[in-house]
Parts: sequence; C-alpha cells; structure tokens
Amino acid sequence: MTEDEIIVKLERENITLALFPKRFLAYFIDEILVSFLFVMIYIGSIEKSSNIEETINMINELVLYIMILKVAYQTFFVWFYGATLGKIFMKIRVVSINDLENPSIMHSLNRAIVRILSEAVFYIGFIWAFMNSKKETWHDKTGQTLVVNVF
Repeated sequence: MTEDEIIVKLERENITLALFPKRFLAYFIDEILVSFLFVMIYIGSIEKSSNIEETINMINELVLYIMILKVAYQTFFVWFYGATLGKIFMKIRVVSINDLENPSIMHSLNRAIVRILSEAVFYIGFIWAFMNSKKETWHDKTGQTLVVNVF
C-alpha cells in the first residue's frame, strides 16, 4: 500500500494521526511507569548496595533486564489494547496499516524491539517521524503501524 493510499484510507475513515506532543507525553508516561516497575522489582537489590558506585554498577548490569521489561510492556499493551498506558491516557492508539485494527503480536514485538534500538541510537528513529507525512518512527515503519487519535 502506497503512502497516498494510506492517507486516503485514513481520511475515508475520518482518522487523524497523533501529533508529536501527544506522542511525546505518552512516551514520557510509559517511561515513568516502566522505571517505577523496575525499581519496585529490584528495590531489595538497590537497598543492599553500600555506595553510589555499587548502585550504578548494579544498574548497569541490569540494563538487559530493563530492555526486556520495556519490550514486554510495549508488546503486550500494543498487541492486546492497541495502546500502552501512556497512549491510553493521551487518547491515542497504535493501528496496523493494513486493517486499522490492533497490530498482531509479531508486529507489536517487532515494533517494541526496533523502538529500543531507536532509543539506543540517539533517538534517531523517533526524529524520523518529523520527516514524513505519516509521522512514522522507525518502529512504526518496521511494525507496519501508525499512531492515531482515538476515534
């Protein structure tokens, strides 16, 4: 499906793309929630560290677990609800380009993994959204999704 066909499809269904400020706030809310969840899971380990250097080293060792938690959170909520908690709060959702429904589990997983990679590369994948008419990030493009206002 070409870019013009997708835009026509959205207009026909009276669906509007979510703007950057809403997406940013949803991202911020999700990051706070995941960080809080991570701290709650590992609070015992954090409390056992005797100094700041030990705490930093411990957190550095847990980076992989943080990424796995973020991928699991993003995948589940996007697949099951079409939106993470941050997106629900901001009244936006993720839809599949093909049928404008919730993305499949594989597209949701792909989207979550590429989102982590995009964050790791100085958020370039997010900046990409400013350069196209569908406001697609790298994870939207590879996941074959769009972020739209709730309709």
